Amino acid sequence: MADTILVVDDNESILEVAQFQLEREGYRVVVAQNGAAGYEAFLEHSPELVISDIIMPEIDGIQLLNKIKSYSTETMFIVMTAHGSVQSAVEAMQLGACDYLEKPFSGDVLKVSVKKALRVARLERENKYLRQVARDKFKFENIVGSSPAMQKVYEIASRIAPRNSTVLIYGESGTGKELLAKAIHFHSKRKDKPFIPINVGAIPEHLVDSELFGHEKGAFTGAVSRHRGAFERAHGGTLFLDEIADMLPEHQVRLLRVLQEGIITRVGGEEQVPVDVRIISASNRNLEQLVEESGFREDLYFRLAVVPIRIPPLRERRDDIPLLLEHFIAGYCNDAGVNPLIISDEAMKKLILYRWPGNVRELQNAVERLVAVSVSDEVGVKDLPDRIQDYKYKMAGLSPADLPDDGIVLEEWEKNLIAAALEKNNHNQSATARYLSIPRNTLLYRMDKYEIGH
Repeated sequence: MADTILVVDDNESILEVAQFQLEREGYRVVVAQNGAAGYEAFLEHSPELVISDIIMPEIDGIQLLNKIKSYSTETMFIVMTAHGSVQSAVEAMQLGACDYLEKPFSGDVLKVSVKKALRVARLERENKYLRQVARDKFKFENIVGSSPAMQKVYEIASRIAPRNSTVLIYGESGTGKELLAKAIHFHSKRKDKPFIPINVGAIPEHLVDSELFGHEKGAFTGAVSRHRGAFERAHGGTLFLDEIADMLPEHQVRLLRVLQEGIITRVGGEEQVPVDVRIISASNRNLEQLVEESGFREDLYFRLAVVPIRIPPLRERRDDIPLLLEHFIAGYCNDAGVNPLIISDEAMKKLILYRWPGNVRELQNAVERLVAVSVSDEVGVKDLPDRIQDYKYKMAGLSPADLPDDGIVLEEWEKNLIAAALEKNNHNQSATARYLSIPRNTLLYRMDKYEIGH
């Protein structure tokens, strides 16, 4: 369908010429002889582009621009101005017009201006569509998980999303920290601005400053042009700093300064550039412990951890495994054009029992493999990877033959296990809790219960 263009001018000859020129290019053209009629035509025909004279009786071009932009910010607007009223055209550009034509103008100039405006309009529509797709994809309800642990995560994240508070997301690799960060961004007031993810641990040490703050041309060998860093690219939006614990002390100092002052200076430059960025950081390590061990700046930690959120590992929310399996199976089977796989009861027990050290990412990869290699719609135990089939005995280090006939005392076994884990981790309670995959307060409770360390 041809793009619709509305031309508004009180000079009938200009309307006739513009209509002829544009219809010859294949556009659908609507004309109006004054601002009031132009606004009515706009409401009736919803044109992609409005071309309007500035000087008109009753409603002039500036007033028409304001009325149309207050109704639809996406409609492109070009103003026509006679010689001597260029200042009005500049005012129109400041109010949202995308171009101006100084009378008299040629047909070629008109066509170039129209093509440019409609190209921008198409890009705006595409960007709006992509932003909506992203918002739908990263809704909190689309993050699979109904367990109490995940419900707590959703509750905190949805409550703080509309605010500007910095957020620190804890979680093992594969738990979905970036997915949660994106959900927070797309539920914030910054949702129409950029979300820029940076993996701090993946940047070579000598390029960290350049990647975060940018550099000027000639700042170092290979800097052939000015580079806008992550902070500038994320201006108005959200900067996601993944694996923040890997940041070296000298870079921590510079990051802290930016968070305090809201100003960056490009490498090799002197200009101070203001930046408005919300920081969401993530780590699979315990930053609080790193602070205690002098491995991370305390003042930066408190800046980053205004709102800490811990995503539990999959083994702590096994109730979510069937839901995740269903979600991934539906996606991969749909992509492959095959019937959805059915997980047998015995295979499901194995999948729920498995420890999933790679968390949701490992589960997703396992489902992708099952869809790729399955010869039947039903998945049995024999179809699962060996590590999952054999997990029960390999991970426990026991087989039924190893168990004594007269039984065991579970509490004594647990006491010995905790004591051995503490010794293995040099009696560091936080490290021991991570090793045992339990919260630190649970470890302290059980140490007290069994009088370990008393």
